[in-house]
Amino acid sequence: MKKIQAGILFGVLAGVIDVIPMLLQGISWDANLSAFSLWVVAGFMIATSSLKINSILKGILISFLILLPAAIIIAWAEPVSLVPISIITLILGGALGYIIDKVGR
Repeated sequence: MKKIQAGILFGVLAGVIDVIPMLLQGISWDANLSAFSLWVVAGFMIATSSLKINSILKGILISFLILLPAAIIIAWAEPVSLVPISIITLILGGALGYIIDKVGR
């Protein structure tokens, strides 16, 4: 499987994993679409990045960089909600980095 295709595929899967609990909580559709698109873009960016660092760290770094603009807006309105968002970003970002590196070779 090509690395870019793997990045997009696993980004979509990460997006679904992230959005399912949000749907169960009744969070607005704009937040759901934002979270889903974050993971699709993160998967693509991780797959196309040439950073020479550990794949897990690369996934975490890129995921947090993509989250940063939205995190500023979220923190302004509800700073406490950044705790679960940061935890899921850490877990899914690291997993994406690892999986894309292994499958995309």
